[in-house]
Amino acid sequence: MLHPSYSDLIKVVNSDVEPGEQPIVRSRYSIVIATAKRARQIIAGDEPLADCPSHKPLSIAVEELDEGLVKIIGEDDIPEEEIPEEEIEN
Repeated sequence: MLHPSYSDLIKVVNSDVEPGEQPIVRSRYSIVIATAKRARQIIAGDEPLADCPSHKPLSIAVEELDEGLVKIIGEDDIPEEEIPEEEIEN
């Protein structure tokens, strides 16, 4: 079994959500995508935020997510001025 588990990571990510609001992450797929994206950022040169015994980017990304050092935000939460023009649909 992997530690932390998908369900543990989902709980950590959704811990800041107020009761009655939509959870940020509702599926394992979302956790996998977010973790893979962070691992690619680390591979591209971003500094790791977590002190992880492993030097593997994916392990570091999982540890960062588990410690709450990175936040997952939905597309609806991104200000429009931060979205590249080619991604904005008119």
